Amino acid sequence: MAKITFMGAGSTVFAKNVLGDCILTSALRESEFALYDIDEQRLKDSEMMLKNINSNHGSYAGIKAYTDRRAALKDADYVINAIQVGGYEPSTVIDFEIPKKYGLRQTIGDTLGIGGIFRALRTIPVMLDFAKDIEEVAPDAWFLNYTNPMSILTGAMLRATNVKTVGLCHSVQICHEQLLEPLGMSTENLQYKIAGINHMAWLLEISCNGKDLYPEIKKKAFARETPHDDLVRYELMKRFGYYITESSEHNAEYHPYFIKSEYPKLIEKYNIPLDEYPRRCEKQIAEWEEMRDELVKNEELEHERTHEYASYIMEAMETGRPYKIGGNVLNMGLIDNLPQKAVVEVPCLVDRSGISPCHVGELPEQLAALNRTNINVHLMTIKAALEKKKKYIYQAAMLDPHTASELTIDEIVNLCDDLIEAHGDWLPEYK
Repeated sequence: MAKITFMGAGSTVFAKNVLGDCILTSALRESEFALYDIDEQRLKDSEMMLKNINSNHGSYAGIKAYTDRRAALKDADYVINAIQVGGYEPSTVIDFEIPKKYGLRQTIGDTLGIGGIFRALRTIPVMLDFAKDIEEVAPDAWFLNYTNPMSILTGAMLRATNVKTVGLCHSVQICHEQLLEPLGMSTENLQYKIAGINHMAWLLEISCNGKDLYPEIKKKAFARETPHDDLVRYELMKRFGYYITESSEHNAEYHPYFIKSEYPKLIEKYNIPLDEYPRRCEKQIAEWEEMRDELVKNEELEHERTHEYASYIMEAMETGRPYKIGGNVLNMGLIDNLPQKAVVEVPCLVDRSGISPCHVGELPEQLAALNRTNINVHLMTIKAALEKKKKYIYQAAMLDPHTASELTIDEIVNLCDDLIEAHGDWLPEYK
């Protein structure tokens, strides 16, 4: 059976979702699960949690925790990546607090913006180290990347290594539900098409029994009067014509329109949760001990298969039964009006032969144009990480839509210098 290695297994809740799904999948349940994390206590927690789930579902799997990375990766068929380099403290705190000194505010800071850039810069070297090990001890493994910033990290792996890599995010498969359910519309018998880039992919088509649902969606959405959490996405749909896959709190910081220090009323108008990610982190830290008892010490722990793609991908590869995903892959002629070096999020067919991305063609030009503003940052950040030159970090930040709309060129350079200094050994040396 397969060997499935989970990098960052101390992410106990996510490990439960992804590997719990595998335990419930007949084609995967007898696999060897190799758990790896640098936090030994969280690693033990996840091992105990998964062994409880396994024992309650037939005890088919072999589960082993590793502190030796190469041993965990050796002969793996699949490697699931869910690491966070630098953690909430110090790195996420740095990503948020230093920009605030310049008047630059963020919501999530993990995909784009100054926070996304520096998260990528400290993560790419670690993932490239993973890749070296994989190339040597598991050269045929598929690398399933869940770590953000998705497009940047996946692009670095695909361009700088020989590891078979796909980036995975759950925003594609929940997009239609997030749109239709608040509008009181059915989610049954739908046909939809999504393509673009991660966190800014577009619901290009949505229909039910051949009927285009967009006219009804827009009528209902724009008639909503009570405050809600999706106002940024509604505004983008109103102005650009299409709904976007990722949440409003994310998209508020991907564009230059919503978080503006000179227009503070926009924060209330669009219900934008500034500093949302640090709040989530602090809440999770505060609640972990109670959650730990429920997850780790619960010998009766059960699991239901989730919508995460990983188990379905591995099942399709093991059985040959085709499955369609929204995957993040290099744009090798897939979306005609986006750059070839970009990582795009497109429909992909998965079967025993691997992952086959589907040709999409051209996006509506206004959508491609918005995507390109983010792709500019992706490509420059990868260049900075691979060539270790500060000027490319500065340029990536200068090209970021939100950062550039708030700060001068000199402020951007000074901010980057402050962030480089504050990160210290979490970053390699840049010249």
